[in-house]
Amino acid sequence: MSPTTASDALTALAEEYGIATRYWSFFGEDVTVPAATLIDVLRGFGVEATSDEAVADALAEVRDRPWQRLVPACTVVRPGGDLLLAVADGHDATVTVMLEDGTARSLTIPPQKPPSRVIDGAPRWRVRVPIPADMPLGWHAARVSELAHGGGAGRSVEGMLVVTPPRLPAPRVRGTDRGWGLMAQLYSVRSERSWGMGDFADLADLAAIAGNRGADFLLVNPVHAAEVTTPIEPSPYLPATRRFLAPLYVRPDDIKESLALPGADRKICVAARASASAWNENADRIDRDAVWTAKRGALERIFAVPRTPARQAEFDAFRAREGEALELFALWCALEEHYDGVPADERPEEVWDPESELVAHLRTRLDGRVLFHTWLQWIAEQQVAAAQSAARAAGMGIGIMHDLAVGVHPQGSDAWSLRDLYATGMTVGAPPDMYSALGQDWNQPPWRPDALAEAGYAPLRDMIRGLLRHAGALRIDHIIGLFRLWWVPNGLGPAAGTYVRYDHEAMIGVLALEAYRAGAVVIGEDLGTVEPWVREYLADRGILGTSVLWFERDGDRPLPPERYREQLLATVNTHDLPPTAGYLNDEHVALRARLGLLTEPVEAALAAAEAERSGMLTALRERGLLGPSSSEREVIEALHLFVAASPAQLVGVALVDAVGDRRVQNQPGTSTEYPNWQVPLTDGDGRVVRVDELVAHERFLSLTGAVQRALG
Repeated sequence: MSPTTASDALTALAEEYGIATRYWSFFGEDVTVPAATLIDVLRGFGVEATSDEAVADALAEVRDRPWQRLVPACTVVRPGGDLLLAVADGHDATVTVMLEDGTARSLTIPPQKPPSRVIDGAPRWRVRVPIPADMPLGWHAARVSELAHGGGAGRSVEGMLVVTPPRLPAPRVRGTDRGWGLMAQLYSVRSERSWGMGDFADLADLAAIAGNRGADFLLVNPVHAAEVTTPIEPSPYLPATRRFLAPLYVRPDDIKESLALPGADRKICVAARASASAWNENADRIDRDAVWTAKRGALERIFAVPRTPARQAEFDAFRAREGEALELFALWCALEEHYDGVPADERPEEVWDPESELVAHLRTRLDGRVLFHTWLQWIAEQQVAAAQSAARAAGMGIGIMHDLAVGVHPQGSDAWSLRDLYATGMTVGAPPDMYSALGQDWNQPPWRPDALAEAGYAPLRDMIRGLLRHAGALRIDHIIGLFRLWWVPNGLGPAAGTYVRYDHEAMIGVLALEAYRAGAVVIGEDLGTVEPWVREYLADRGILGTSVLWFERDGDRPLPPERYREQLLATVNTHDLPPTAGYLNDEHVALRARLGLLTEPVEAALAAAEAERSGMLTALRERGLLGPSSSEREVIEALHLFVAASPAQLVGVALVDAVGDRRVQNQPGTSTEYPNWQVPLTDGDGRVVRVDELVAHERFLSLTGAVQRALG
């Protein structure tokens, strides 16, 4: 088989697995995916396709697979959709849906002329079973029994039936049908009582402050759990797990048992807090490693304090609710501590298998540490719940808005405990575009769409359910990943990858069901190259899109805000762009020049920035939002009023813009060259701005007041 040209059979096999065999590039080219890439990506599905015979066998197997099962492992459907059966010739079928509440409901199979396929020498019929429009939403089981004509024995199979809402309701905001909120990088936002970085108590205080200013939501960076040993990955978008929370954000002082610490332990914890709190004054960098080292010692002592019977009962109930998933995460944490300092490639091979004898032995040996890490998750959830309560008490219609990362660390907890759900030898990335001529490799393993379906989408459900348990909204980073992802075979480089399709009706359906049950809003980050039908589909499901002022263009002019979409979270900037004050002062150009990231002379980059800025200022003046001579603060407020003039249902205000910060949080194209995700919140003069100060911060009050008046 040629390594460059795929045969018709290989092409057909790839397409059966949702692997794109051709695609349109960012540059408008019709790209045909080479055979070598298709073979490698198929291997990620566990399919060997290195010979014509292997391809033919695999193609026959995958085409027969849906016909061999009486009912699929999982069907995700809206009311009025269909459940598809594969009934043997000469048999009748009955369908009973076992609802979540324990009751049963029989479904009627209408007369029809179903298609057929010969399987193992006998025909099978694809029978359509309509789901009634009044079928309750939820996670049900479809029990299908097959009886031979004349009463002979047949099969009896059960498959999951997930009934999802057709559409999510509009966001709940106070007063009108539109609302605004604050956007912050939680780790960067510190207070008088912080342990060197922002924490869940700061989240509660910031939510209360914003809520009292009229905000309806507070969007923060992903707070997924990262490593439990140093060094800790700074990027919140490369977590160890997306199911559980980062104990790094726990405030030890707020744990009830801390009040009962013995004298000696109390002194140690006070010293640990003093050591970590010294970082509150550092305007240059957040040191997660120093913070976690101090916190972990204090948390271990608080954990050792006996809990009251009521508190112990709460902890026990939490562990029972979270089940084996929590225990496995805690075990992974304990294993990471056990092998701390041992490089991943030098650890025993057995340790990467959760079901190995070695892991079973260590699970018993490390049971105390496993219990400690389950306790940390209980504490973290309590503090997040307190933050959401503070947000709602301050009048927020939505409250905390979490951010869901695209994927996970390849050696993290999820990749370990759910390894059968991830494609081996693959990472997720992006194809070449104007920003990256070689494409991007995000070093995250992709979910296998077929394995997710076999698992009944339970991992997706549990992840979303956990995040929304104490939140009012969820932002989905790179939501196009629920439709398709760019898979990169290891060693080939991102330009040699291709797209793999996911069952978006199932993925979005599960997302919508869990959001509906939580009464939550969903926002999809749909920036960049997104096919129009995707945005239309998301809008039809009640999922908001994302709009950033600088990306909304009408030719060489800013797009008038009246032409923005209505179902949006509209903002002036995003975490991958410089704060507006920095942009207005060309600090982003100076930084890229300093880091060697410019692809053109500095003078040309400055001229391009000036042209874009001049066009925006002209648009602001034409609308009467800005005078002929205006200060930086006035320009920033005018930009937000420009966005507020759109029909967008939600408007976001970045905290960095509200205090005049100039430094970007994340500089794309860098790793160690810039302290990405480690920049503390400061004002335009580089002075630390604390949460406590915001209630009297003139610039913060002015911007939030202007946006509140515009939307109120």
